[in-house]
Amino acid sequence: MSSNKVMEEVEQRNLALAAKCRQDHSFPPKLTSFDFYKSIGSPKYVVAPMVDQSELAWRILSRRYNADLCYTPMFNAKLFAKEEKYRDEHWTGLKDGLGGGGPNDRPLIVQFCANDPEYLLQAALMVAPYCDAVDINLGCPQHIARRGHYGSFLMEDWPLISSLISTLHKHLPIPVTAKIRVFPEAEKTVAYAKMVVDAGAQILVVHGRLREMKGHLTGVADWEKIRLVREAVGHRVPVIANGNILYHEDLARCMEKTGCDGVMSAEGNLYNPAIFSSGHPESWKLAEEYLSICDEYDTKLAYTRGHLFKIFRPSLVIHTDLRTELGMATTREELWVITRKLKDRLIQDAEASQALGESFEGRVDDQGFPILPHWLAQPYFRQPMPDQSKKEEGEADTANTTAGAKRTADEAAQGEEGAENGVAATPSSGKVKKIKPKKTKVQANLCQSGQCLNTFSAKCVHQRCKGCCRIHQRETSVFDCEPHAIRSMMQETPKNDDNVPETAAADIAIAPTAAGEEKSA
Repeated sequence: MSSNKVMEEVEQRNLALAAKCRQDHSFPPKLTSFDFYKSIGSPKYVVAPMVDQSELAWRILSRRYNADLCYTPMFNAKLFAKEEKYRDEHWTGLKDGLGGGGPNDRPLIVQFCANDPEYLLQAALMVAPYCDAVDINLGCPQHIARRGHYGSFLMEDWPLISSLISTLHKHLPIPVTAKIRVFPEAEKTVAYAKMVVDAGAQILVVHGRLREMKGHLTGVADWEKIRLVREAVGHRVPVIANGNILYHEDLARCMEKTGCDGVMSAEGNLYNPAIFSSGHPESWKLAEEYLSICDEYDTKLAYTRGHLFKIFRPSLVIHTDLRTELGMATTREELWVITRKLKDRLIQDAEASQALGESFEGRVDDQGFPILPHWLAQPYFRQPMPDQSKKEEGEADTANTTAGAKRTADEAAQGEEGAENGVAATPSSGKVKKIKPKKTKVQANLCQSGQCLNTFSAKCVHQRCKGCCRIHQRETSVFDCEPHAIRSMMQETPKNDDNVPETAAADIAIAPTAAGEEKSA
């Protein structure tokens, strides 16, 4: 069967699915660009898509503190389309037609990761009646995204990205949006953003960090690159900036520096869900409010516990016994007990501080950041990675080892990752486990792509790892590696057919979204 025939059949299936969705549900006229942006209230303050953390209860809490727009956690499009169990676990009330939190959970954008346009459309049509737009994750930097070939690891595959966006733009009854990261080169970043908008993205979120900037290598987001993107495409679609939002005051600074229409917060929102409001509320007040919402909207214990670790992070460094209790809690009732215990202690700490005449007004650290008492919600500053060059030269000292093992309270006890930047997890028992420095392994059989540190598969004819081999096969249009076969290509495409389009859908399995393994970009 020719590739053109295959594409025609895929298009007919897409048309049929879209027609059925419109028949089963009523949709208002489809708006684009700034008309769509205005229809959802021209949001300025946006809660980022965060795996296992921007769930319904957290979105409700964030909206109470001036969040104008919320994203769902990132969902795996293929699993969402194929597995009812996955949908039921990740989308509250979908099978009952509730759609997240119903009308109280709007405006809402649902985010998917994908590398197959057909599966992406199937998943998007399922949620279209219950949200305002569907977003494509093009920014996830985690290793699982590289294995599954999605997120920021599509950044070099512009034809596939264009196909993903244009398929939704053509067939989905609601708008499609996209969230991207930047390239090292400003010119390439601008060209990339233009391609995404040309393909049909109606809102563009730009995270001003490179794909490599994650975990302890997170670094500072580049607002200048975001500004250049805004200048290049901002007259066509709304552009939202993402990165470097630690305090409420950073929101206005970001919009002023970048010229963007809105600002998205991920980690800043996690450690202070009131970041879109001025001031720093007591952490225990936020925790009690969040737990009350969780009681009303049954929320997974792992999600709830992870949020409490972040809200209480500065306090748990001091009250370490409660940190351990929180890590070992197995019911929401236990979470309430621990929260009330910590509340009593924090009130006592605040009263003792006041009795001593302590004042935190105007106090800043050596970097100019405000010094806040531990009972107030505040941002988290990730510690930099120890200098690896010294280890390579044999000059590593015990200070670097200590820095690697001395993690913050929430990471050590709970094993949760920070928003979109992954942090290594500890066992779910809640016990603090010391991290031993890993010895450098000499790998003689590295992937021959020249851009990868994975080992190549012994039977791979190109001496590449699975992901790089499949990328190589698509680039050369020669599908000759049996261990890393792209079945749809090998079965339906002649090896010597030079007319095979690069955007043909490849049957590449996407790795399941797993708690503690990835976060959104």
